[in-house]
Amino acid sequence: MTVFEAAAVPGEPPPADSVAPRDSRPDAPTSIARLNATIRDFITQWGTVWVEGEITSWNLRAGNVFARLKDTRSDAQISIRVWSSVRPRIPADLAVGDHVVAAVKADYFVKGGDFSFIVSAMKHVGLGDQLERLERLRAQLRQEGLFDPRRKKALPFLPHCIGLITGERSDAEKDVHRNAELRWPQVRFRTEYAAVQGDRCVPETLAALKRLDADPEVDVIIIARGGGDPQTLLGFSDERLVRAVAAASTPVVSAIGHENDHPLLDDVADLRASTPTDAAKRVVPDVGEQRALIAQLRSRATTRVRQRVAHDIAQLEQLRSRPVLRSPDPIIEGRAQEVWLLASRGRETVTRRVDAAQRTTAELRASLRALSPAATLARGYAIAHLDGGVILRDAADAPTGAALTITVDRGSLRARSEGEIPEDA
Repeated sequence: MTVFEAAAVPGEPPPADSVAPRDSRPDAPTSIARLNATIRDFITQWGTVWVEGEITSWNLRAGNVFARLKDTRSDAQISIRVWSSVRPRIPADLAVGDHVVAAVKADYFVKGGDFSFIVSAMKHVGLGDQLERLERLRAQLRQEGLFDPRRKKALPFLPHCIGLITGERSDAEKDVHRNAELRWPQVRFRTEYAAVQGDRCVPETLAALKRLDADPEVDVIIIARGGGDPQTLLGFSDERLVRAVAAASTPVVSAIGHENDHPLLDDVADLRASTPTDAAKRVVPDVGEQRALIAQLRSRATTRVRQRVAHDIAQLEQLRSRPVLRSPDPIIEGRAQEVWLLASRGRETVTRRVDAAQRTTAELRASLRALSPAATLARGYAIAHLDGGVILRDAADAPTGAALTITVDRGSLRARSEGEIPEDA
């Protein structure tokens, strides 16, 4: 007997909740709760199974993940749930589009009637350990500042020679050459071929990068490869190659894979292009666009100059139409009369002040002359001085033999006293 089988009481219709889904009838239907519980009991007998598929949706709600897995060879899909207690045990970088294997166990939600699978383990197919190592390396390089935009070098506006590292006779090489030459026909390339996957990828790319970086004619280097799965692109996340690109003196453009591909080389390169075609468009300017831009700028400059000249001519005409410039003679004559009057007043004022000053000076000179002993000396008088400059006022002060200095109107002379002359003599 299966879980859908149950014995009914003969002759009596059993209660709805006691009727097994298999024995239900129109007069004795089973309940939805009994049906869902029966389905759940049946499903819980299934064990855990490992499945392989591609993540088509990945929604995080309240710490739990509700997602869907799609078969890699058909359109079959299942709903999966990852509880918050399981999330720490699965890779943190799982996202839509990842190819994974998962340990799932069927689960049936009785209340809502939803069927899904509970995930107990999940990992990337073939790349789980490698992706973990890459994430650790990515974090280390970011901490060292190799991803800092400030250390990235600017690309030249028009490179004279472009260094290209790619696979020999690859579609990436054709895309870069074709799109670059369409944009600027005179562009030159120096191409170094290297393996773009496998064991030879890293050493050959390193050697090609060293040769191009040492060439002074190469202005920019493009490392290009077509799309591929993550396994084939691992060489472009190699630490040796990434550090060599960071140390290169020539700007490096990474054009690896397609838009969804993201090796470490993209983060450390001076410019990341989504495809080789995009790299050619971002490195080489479009000659047609540049000519159109030059024509536009020339037209704008011509228009601006014409507007400025026309504006200046209009201003000049406006100035010339003013009365002061149209007939300046009356204004000049009026100003000249004012200048003549002011000059006349100035001359008169200066003359009066000079005359007054001369009179004052003459009066002061006369007063000074009247008070000065020089006038007395001019009338024949003299002044006798003893030694030390003392004026002799009493003859008794100059005994016989005393040295005297006699000052007259014109000079001084030395003398010696012969003694006082009696008054009766």
